[in-house]
Amino acid sequence: MYLNAIGTAVPGHDIHHAFIAWARERLIDSRSAKLFDRMAARSAIGHRWSILPPTGSGGSPVDPQGFYADAILPGTAARMAIYAEAAPMLGIAAIEALGDLGDITHFVVASCTGFVAPGIDQIVARRIGLSPSVERLLIGFMGCYAAVAALRTARHIVRSDPAARVLVLCVELSTLHLQDVAEIEPLLAMLQFGDGAAAALVTAEPGGFVLGAPFATTLPESEGLIRWDITDRGFAMHLSGEVPARIAAGLADPVFAQAATGGRDPAEIDGWAVHAGGRSILDAVEGALHLPAEALVASRGVLADNGNMSSATLMFVLARLLSGSPIADGVALAFGPGLAAEGFGFRSAV
Repeated sequence: MYLNAIGTAVPGHDIHHAFIAWARERLIDSRSAKLFDRMAARSAIGHRWSILPPTGSGGSPVDPQGFYADAILPGTAARMAIYAEAAPMLGIAAIEALGDLGDITHFVVASCTGFVAPGIDQIVARRIGLSPSVERLLIGFMGCYAAVAALRTARHIVRSDPAARVLVLCVELSTLHLQDVAEIEPLLAMLQFGDGAAAALVTAEPGGFVLGAPFATTLPESEGLIRWDITDRGFAMHLSGEVPARIAAGLADPVFAQAATGGRDPAEIDGWAVHAGGRSILDAVEGALHLPAEALVASRGVLADNGNMSSATLMFVLARLLSGSPIADGVALAFGPGLAAEGFGFRSAV
């Protein structure tokens, strides 16, 4: 089973610095404002892209006339209306970056930042001309490790049917869910997230990465640390400041570390695709597993250029590794709600 190719796409509006200015205005307490400034400066994020504002309007979503300009931010219905239009468009851009798809037999889509029915799997399939006989699967609300679920599903399909050609798509519009809050923790969580889409082709034809066995585990007593809550004003992301320390502590436990690396010795791994959930999370993984500084270059590059795009992020990291030097033994790893750690092994096909 091979991950043959990956295509990626981001919108054209960089909203990172506009958000920083908007968020800082909400922190009345000077100590909180100074802490926010310090955390923003050390976030290692240079850009985050948004499908807002709609094409042609210019400016920022928080500027006058922007989507978030009013004192009361838009409701969930307004946000989902944009998702229904923009998510398929961005997803199709990522699919087009793959080039020739051949005869697709299965289509697996992951997204946790919106809902629409018919689903975006059906919308995208129709717009790109997939046959009505293509088998579809929509993976929703799994968060940052949903790319693992999507790719392992594709792997299972190809294992059971070697003639299958599986198109995988992860598309997330995280910037649809800005929350008007004055507390530093949710503002720091929102500081991480941007929009992006990534598509992959998984087949039995040699080329790209060999997809190895998947693995999964859960950090005990951590279910409240990462959470999405559906509200009348969009989806409220809760990302506890405890997450990096809890991940580091978990990986310091040999049993959890074995489960979170598929039983591999970190010293033997020459390719790391770690979900770029934030600088502190990458630092925690690097420190706990005693990795060399260059091990997470691909993840840190995606974080700098795109921020955290939820499920699409890991695919962006894999895309960078796919275009680099051959990998003999790699591990893809992502953390998300639960707090779960999920991943799979991989290696270069040649």
